[in-house]
Amino acid sequence: MRVLLLEDDNLLSDLLNDHLIDKGYDVTLCLNGQDALEYLIDEKFDFALLDINTPIMSGLEVLKTIREEYKIKIPVIILTAYQDTKHLKDSFENGVDDYIKKPFDLEELDQRILRLCRQFSIEQNDNIVITPTISFDPDSCRITLEDKSVSIAQKERDILKYFCTHKKRVISSDELLQNIWAYEEIPTDATIRVYIKNLREIIGKEKISTIRGIGYKFE
Repeated sequence: MRVLLLEDDNLLSDLLNDHLIDKGYDVTLCLNGQDALEYLIDEKFDFALLDINTPIMSGLEVLKTIREEYKIKIPVIILTAYQDTKHLKDSFENGVDDYIKKPFDLEELDQRILRLCRQFSIEQNDNIVITPTISFDPDSCRITLEDKSVSIAQKERDILKYFCTHKKRVISSDELLQNIWAYEEIPTDATIRVYIKNLREIIGKEKISTIRGIGYKFE
């Protein structure tokens, strides 16, 4: 999916850009509102993330222009450090679909994007690129390597998908249990270790590191 990101803060724009790319989005990053407006007019995007306080044109001006003058209907999420209700009101009056106040957690942003995708029936390609030579299709429970395709068990699929959506964060066994298994089917730690061992044998041991006494980290 193509996303336009308007954010002029260098640190935050780099963070959001890298995060969205890791999630599989095709990102166009703009540091001022004029560039963002021109991209939105000239090219097709699935949704846009617009900061309010940006150079040349504010995110609100961009939003108002694409809605009123160009009738562009793509979903838009406003990102803002403003805490007042005036900017919130102005955003919704000009056709914003969601509004996030800074600072926010990246997982919150992910969930808001997923909600918009469901609301607007935006199709997502669930094929996940792990490395340039390894990809993962959760729907078919298959990992594709350079010269072969490997089928994995459903729980191995669920674990790998959870790792892929929580990259570079230490994940405990308890977190995996809470997010993957129903209460009545809780496995032992040994079972989890077997699943992870199987995944390591396919995608490479270096991709899933063990943080002794804490959990696992997917690189």
